[in-house]
Amino acid sequence: MCGLVPLAPSLKRAVVVAEDAKFSDHEGFDWEAIEKAREKNLKKGKIVAGGSTISQQLAKNLFLSGERSALRKGQEALITVMIEHVMDKRRILEIYLNVIEWGEGVFGAEAAARHYYGVGAGALAPEQSARLAAIVPNPRFYDRNRNTAYLARRTQTILARMPSADLP
Repeated sequence: MCGLVPLAPSLKRAVVVAEDAKFSDHEGFDWEAIEKAREKNLKKGKIVAGGSTISQQLAKNLFLSGERSALRKGQEALITVMIEHVMDKRRILEIYLNVIEWGEGVFGAEAAARHYYGVGAGALAPEQSARLAAIVPNPRFYDRNRNTAYLARRTQTILARMPSADLP
């Protein structure tokens, strides 16, 4: 695994259902999700949704800034194609889970598991995994606001969907 920590299968399942349900099936881009995000953004008159896949998010997190511009999205698309070409899906998911931010200054699944639950990432229970997946879209906010009604509902939704996750 080249330096990556073992991850609970439940964490992989939770993040896939929460972030990119078609992860195992697409080649880096979920065109349907991108179109839905585009329509939502047009309706709202501003960027409120992204539609990015795990592969796209990994490209951004490893190599790019968080800037929202056409140039940065183009760079992200190019890097996503390269990542999908040189890595298998299992590796993409493992690296993604080990580099993303899970809270203020909390990077990687191992740090997140220890920060929130005092256990290693390989020992997370399904509900803990679902809760961690629920915080991924806004980790700094949910690190400070751990008991919101939305977070509780989202955790339960993810938990219910986890058995249907298609893992690579």
